[in-house]
Amino acid sequence: MTTKAILFDMDGVLFNSMPYHAKCWEQVCQAEGLDLTAQEAYLHEGRTAKGTIDLLTQRKWHRDATPEEVERIYEAKCKLFNALPEAPTIEGADLVLAAAKRAGLIITLVTGSGQKSLLERLNKAYPHCFVPERMVTSDDVRHGKPHPEPYLMGLAKSGVNAEEAIVVENAPLGVEAAVAAGIRTIAVNTGPLPEKALLDAGASQVFPSMTAFAQQFDEIVGRK
Repeated sequence: MTTKAILFDMDGVLFNSMPYHAKCWEQVCQAEGLDLTAQEAYLHEGRTAKGTIDLLTQRKWHRDATPEEVERIYEAKCKLFNALPEAPTIEGADLVLAAAKRAGLIITLVTGSGQKSLLERLNKAYPHCFVPERMVTSDDVRHGKPHPEPYLMGLAKSGVNAEEAIVVENAPLGVEAAVAAGIRTIAVNTGPLPEKALLDAGASQVFPSMTAFAQQFDEIVGRK
């Protein structure tokens, strides 16, 4: 079927923010007595904050985190994150978005993040690409990635069927979520994980960068 919409993850796809997220998660969790390294944080990319914290407390204390623990840990993580310099944009992301606009595709954001500091930067970094009515964040869903709910909601907000969309992801859990929603998924390997992790998660194709994806964009979305 003709591709009508393209759904973008944010961290690691539009902004090079994952090194910051990983560093902050490690620092806060270690202070709480929860074992999490920055390297492992990449494996949990895409989960909601509660999902990540529950996973860690289950592993350490064999229980979900209390609402107070989730609030305290996530607030501490956000405070650290917001004190860091602005995360730069991902090289080549502007080229992919420009190609999507030329192709007349509906552009939708599907992110596990709820951090306003990044969400507010979208229009500044990528003007005239994203609109609030086609944005899915952690505040909108009950189940975060790898559950398909975020991408199913993204399809609904885009007004298209799964067969008419393509997803751009950089994290295994995000790829799993998109594939579970029935959407063809392109992965860009902008982090430290091996390419195999993205392929094993179900990515149709893996590119080493957004620039490399942009070079084959028209062919992939069926415009050539």
